[in-house]
Amino acid sequence: MLQRLVELANYTSYDFGTAPRQHGMRRSVGRTGICYDNALAESFLGALKNEWLGRMKFRTRAEARAEIFWYIESFYNQRRLHSSLGYKTPLEVHQESTRMGLAA
Repeated sequence: MLQRLVELANYTSYDFGTAPRQHGMRRSVGRTGICYDNALAESFLGALKNEWLGRMKFRTRAEARAEIFWYIESFYNQRRLHSSLGYKTPLEVHQESTRMGLAA
């Protein structure tokens, strides 16, 4: 099991939340335990855990990092269809937007 390097409670503490408000800024993450605050990350991590890592066990952090890197670079971005992208891969959407930019 991998441990979090940073405890999320540090970033939802009263002191941490007060500083941005004092400077007229709004935090992108709200209260602890509210998954909708970071829906994109929650969706990605859910896919990573459910589709790929599920029952895998890693001997080292380096092994885990390598597997996660492969999932992102070789599968998630290049082969996995995303409903939010019209059932295209992120790579296809990027290539289309690049072609459209060059044509304009």
